[in-house]
Amino acid sequence: QVHLVESGGGLVQPGGSLRLSCVGSGSIIGINSMSWFRQAPGKQRELVADITSGGSTHYADSVKGRFTISIDNFKNAVYLQMNSLKPEDTAVYYCYADMNIQLLTEVRSRAYWGQGTQVTVSS
Repeated sequence: QVHLVESGGGLVQPGGSLRLSCVGSGSIIGINSMSWFRQAPGKQRELVADITSGGSTHYADSVKGRFTISIDNFKNAVYLQMNSLKPEDTAVYYCYADMNIQLLTEVRSRAYWGQGTQVTVSS
């Protein structure tokens, strides 16, 4: 069984910073890519940033220059450094991972979601 556990959310004032972490555990053979999504109240879940195991990154226009995604393949972990936070960044942030998993007799690619962590930007 595979789990993704996120941490690092909280309440921060506008202009502040937070660092989110997501660590995978279980029968993980390797990472293909990991991503951060977010969902604000009344809105659809949206992609914030993603990164491949090789370090190629992609960011939503709304966070470019403020957020940085990074990966630790050995720890099966992904991080999101969020700087210059704005009230519109308030949302539940979800980790998503595309990983190679050891099943009973084979290795297969599977995707998993974390449970989400709340980020609130408010004065």
